[in-house]
Amino acid sequence: MNRYLLVALGAALGANARYLIGLWAGNRLGADFPYGTLIVNISGSFVLGFLLTLGTEQLALSPEARLLLAVGFLGSFTTFSSYAVESLTLWREAGLWRSLLNIVANNLAGLTAVFLGVALARWLSRGG
Repeated sequence: MNRYLLVALGAALGANARYLIGLWAGNRLGADFPYGTLIVNISGSFVLGFLLTLGTEQLALSPEARLLLAVGFLGSFTTFSSYAVESLTLWREAGLWRSLLNIVANNLAGLTAVFLGVALARWLSRGG
């Protein structure tokens, strides 16, 4: 199967899984906290770490399976899982400080980007 189709199929499934978990969490746990996102980020991080470790150390996970599951499904389900695995990999391969730099940079830059995006949208909605 074409690589792009594998990624697209996995992404469609991952996005729908994320949506359904968000609905479930909102109905079960309430909307006063982003429980759905928290559940998705934690479970996606766990599954990606498990899948990549098992897939490289125990099973010969095919490139197609990796595209479908890791890139497509989990990439759409949560990008936080990639961030978490990359932070751990940096810690192992480049040391704690590089890992912490990645963590702080992603969080601060991400929050700053959200703030700036909100500010720009509000500014534009008022006519610039």
